[in-house]
Amino acid sequence: MSFVKKLKNIVIGKAKNPHDPDLFHKLSLIAFFAWVGLGADGLTSSCYGPEEAFLALGKHMFLGIFVAIGTAFTIFIISTSYSHIIELFPAGGGGYLVASKLLTPSLGMVSGCALLIDYVLTITLSIASGADALFSFFPPNWHSFRLSFAVFVLIALTIINTRGVKESVIPLVPIFLVFMITHVFAVFYVFGTHFSDFGTLVTTTVSDIKVTKNEIGVFGMILLILRAYSMGAGTFTGIEAVSNGIPILRDPKIKTAKKTMRYMSVSLAFMVIGLMMGYLFFKVGNVQGKTLNAVLFEKMTSEWGNNIGHYFVMITLISEAVLLFVAAQTGFLDGPRVLGNMATDRWFPAQFSILSERFVTQNGVLLMGAASFALMTLSHGSVKFLVILYSINVFITFFLSQLGMVRHWWISRKTVSNWTGKILVNGIGLILTSFILISVVVLKFFEGGWITILITGSLVLLAIVIKNHYRQTLLHVKRLDNLIDAANISSNKSHKTAMSKPDTNAKTAVVLVNGYNGLGLHTLFNVLRLFGENFKNYLFVNVGIIDSGNFKGIEEIKKLEHYVKSELNKYVLLMRGKGLYAEGISGIGVDMVDEIRSISENIYAKYPQAVFFGGQMVFPKETIFTRLLHNHAIFAIQRKLYQKGIPILVMPIRVS
Repeated sequence: MSFVKKLKNIVIGKAKNPHDPDLFHKLSLIAFFAWVGLGADGLTSSCYGPEEAFLALGKHMFLGIFVAIGTAFTIFIISTSYSHIIELFPAGGGGYLVASKLLTPSLGMVSGCALLIDYVLTITLSIASGADALFSFFPPNWHSFRLSFAVFVLIALTIINTRGVKESVIPLVPIFLVFMITHVFAVFYVFGTHFSDFGTLVTTTVSDIKVTKNEIGVFGMILLILRAYSMGAGTFTGIEAVSNGIPILRDPKIKTAKKTMRYMSVSLAFMVIGLMMGYLFFKVGNVQGKTLNAVLFEKMTSEWGNNIGHYFVMITLISEAVLLFVAAQTGFLDGPRVLGNMATDRWFPAQFSILSERFVTQNGVLLMGAASFALMTLSHGSVKFLVILYSINVFITFFLSQLGMVRHWWISRKTVSNWTGKILVNGIGLILTSFILISVVVLKFFEGGWITILITGSLVLLAIVIKNHYRQTLLHVKRLDNLIDAANISSNKSHKTAMSKPDTNAKTAVVLVNGYNGLGLHTLFNVLRLFGENFKNYLFVNVGIIDSGNFKGIEEIKKLEHYVKSELNKYVLLMRGKGLYAEGISGIGVDMVDEIRSISENIYAKYPQAVFFGGQMVFPKETIFTRLLHNHAIFAIQRKLYQKGIPILVMPIRVS
């Protein structure tokens, strides 16, 4: 084993076997681990979401009760809606697939682009916020290292996520548990010590309502509450993560996904109401350089004595800070999966749908890490700036998902039971998400929100250009598929008796194909045209690539294997009809080059007179898109086989 291979195994782990029947069980997450990996993004919203809403109320803080109730209601509505989405799309896909299937593919692409930008912002903001929180405990002269530390954490998380889904989640469980234990205790402590003050709280709230009405009127009071609600609820993202990440959940996936969704919604609503009530009971106010949570915990523990309170506050706030790092996992787990789904549909380069040997969308993980690195360095890790960019995009996806579901229930009203209840949930979700989206765009547009919209719009335009290129290329390639009809006619007319056994010492043509299509047939017919009767044996090699589109269960892998073999059999029947020995050799894997190299070595050992052939599309004009968007794997295969002394010829297939 080479040094590079050993180093790779140390950093990202050894390759996994796609034929392992327990593979999906080993890689998948139970509801608890999914809650950790996918729910941390939502829970960390409680570190700044209630504060955003509370401060937006100004001196009318007791109106925060209505904001907290409205926010919790919104969380339950959106999570219930996504439970419907999970039932309707059990293979996953989330907002991208919902908008694509229930609205239009173009709106699905917009939803996917919005999610991708949101996940990059989730990673960057979570890590930058965590670094800020940690360095607030250090001396001021250490603060110059904050950005370097944030970049280090980003790189470390990127590497961890290339190792696999479960490997990236399990180490974060203790951090998550400390956060939950300390914050749940704090909320129960608030309610337990102020249970007798509920009557006073109600009286004070009624008084605050009267004062607010006298100062700004009923309409003004409603607008104030709605503004605070939109500022707070607009930060509670991450609810969509479960429906995007269904493929990584343990079977039965729907049941696991719904259980994870319940964990997320209940815990987040509990935190929102609990912290907001804590602010009111302890009369928490804004303190320079401290979060409202920090002020609350300090007031709460001020009479504990014996430094117990100090250590509790320190552990609680550090758990908040470090959980923000955990929240970046949502971006790393779901961002590459959304990108992979869009790449499968050719909105983005096909390479982003390819899985690594660890069965993660490695190219997507690296891209998310690189994009976050660029954003982190350009913004200097400024949380204030990143927060402005945040939350707009996810509500674009929420809005389109709710719109798609409302449309679906209305169209299916005659065939779906209880459609009125379902359309009611999604209808309310549509109204709430529309209001929050519009409010956040208006409130944050001139503060920097326009940057998010500009970046998302640019990504949408890039996706359209890429899709158009793939569409044009597909039209050209389909012209090559006319050979299929000619080949089928030739096969039907041929009645020669095929050789039953190969002559292993005779000249053998090994044709590398990718399905029974015009590209493979052009390669084969070029071999026949140039070399005629020189070859007595014809072997066809086809490797099925496990990508994000078919890595959804052992049954999907079996379907892929069956498809690859059935496509090979068509070539075999064609050549046997010409009286020649023909055989199909298939493989399944995540790396086409390595899989073909391994198969080729075995073939060459058995057929020493073998010559390998592969086809490569040649465009009339080489552009950046033809170089970046098309697989040039045949040249990598050629280099690998040359190193082993195996002859291989690349047949040009002109695409005009």
